[in-house]
Amino acid sequence: MRAIALVFATSLLTACAGPSGEHMRQLQGEVFYLQRMTLPVDAVLSVSLQDVSLADAPSLDLARQQGKVNGQVPLSFRLDYDPALVEPGHSYAVSALIELEGKLLFISTERHSVKLDGSDPQPLRIKLDPVR
Repeated sequence: MRAIALVFATSLLTACAGPSGEHMRQLQGEVFYLQRMTLPVDAVLSVSLQDVSLADAPSLDLARQQGKVNGQVPLSFRLDYDPALVEPGHSYAVSALIELEGKLLFISTERHSVKLDGSDPQPLRIKLDPVR
């Protein structure tokens, strides 16, 4: 009886754990800017992996990392995404921004396309431009 209860409890914990890390893929990289300025300690970095296939519709986030900056540029990021969400023939891109108290400081202005087929160079390097 105890063996059955133990197997049931283990199965339940495994099911509650969510998607296995084995099924997730990741993109790693860093964001940087060329201006000689120190980021405030309260600045927030947001990096997103998006499906940008439809020009007349909002992009769809597949993965997002957001949090206070830890140090100065270059700032590392890691986007974990589910490859089951990747659609053949769709276009994907990574974008990033840095904000302070809701005010935009830096943003990526160039499109950083990714294929998500294992051929993308890593680490990705995302250049940010200042917002004036």
